[in-house]
Amino acid sequence: MDPLKDEELTDVEDATSEGSLESELIPEADEPVEAEKDEQLEGVDGPEPDGDALKEAEGELGNSGDSDIREEFHQLNDRHLRLVAEFNNFRRRTEQERLGAWSRAQADIVGEFLDVLDDLSRVAELDLNNATVEGIMEGVDLVEKKFIRMLEVSGVEVIDPSDSLFDPEEMEAVMRIPTESEDQDDLVAQVFQKGYSLKGILVRPARVSVYKSS
Repeated sequence: MDPLKDEELTDVEDATSEGSLESELIPEADEPVEAEKDEQLEGVDGPEPDGDALKEAEGELGNSGDSDIREEFHQLNDRHLRLVAEFNNFRRRTEQERLGAWSRAQADIVGEFLDVLDDLSRVAELDLNNATVEGIMEGVDLVEKKFIRMLEVSGVEVIDPSDSLFDPEEMEAVMRIPTESEDQDDLVAQVFQKGYSLKGILVRPARVSVYKSS
């Protein structure tokens, strides 16, 4: 017997035996896919839920949620109404306090000017048969000075723009006077009425005439 042929037969048998073994160990590709599909379908299939029971459960959840929302809404609404009432009370109280403070300030100012009014009344009641013109003028001058002092104490400032440039924020030009000099342009020529301001607030502008170059 030829030894080469024996070796070839042995190799063929070994390969055949190995092929059959692999075929036994490795299953066919179609079988596990179908098996997995069956298992997945078995997991999905089952008794369908009762429709009435599901609707009832959803209704219970919905009713519970609505009641919670309504309760929260009532709480927030009550809180809102309380805050509005407190704010209105605070606003009224603040307004009353502001009006009270303003009334007290006005009363203090009036009280300061009562002394000036008393002095002016004394001058007006002078006996003209015994009083001299100089005495009357001196009394009027003292009353004026006292009145101006009371204004300054109250925070009032007198605006006297004599020989100054025209300022439209504090003055009112009631007349223009032509001038040939450019140096006099926009200068106050004459003060007809003094102005007054109270703590930076213009009470009355000064009325003046202004030079204007042609």
